[in-house]
Amino acid sequence: MAFDIAVKRVYEAPGKDDGQRVLVDRIWPRGVAKKDAALALWLKEIAPSDELRKWFGHEPARWAEFQKRYRGELDANEKAVAQLRALLGDGKVTLLYGAHDEAHNNAVALAGYLRAHA
Repeated sequence: MAFDIAVKRVYEAPGKDDGQRVLVDRIWPRGVAKKDAALALWLKEIAPSDELRKWFGHEPARWAEFQKRYRGELDANEKAVAQLRALLGDGKVTLLYGAHDEAHNNAVALAGYLRAHA
């Protein structure tokens, strides 16, 4: 079964085709009111560890290693991954993140992980 996953910055306006919107950052994004985020869930437990997040620092040169380390954390985080998979079983889920880099962030890495483990 293929999951219907989208990835979007939390600063973008909610769209009617977003499905369930899940914030996957450990830290609440600056300047975003909770009511405006239109979240189904804030799953901070699925975010990379503080240590990994700080090491990565959104440096594209560290992207491949970040993904590898994050996959290891996700493999060990069965409860949070199962919670997200359950939502995906109900239809489309949009993973929300706050980073500026749209190509190198934990939501992109998480979507890839979920697709590979569908």
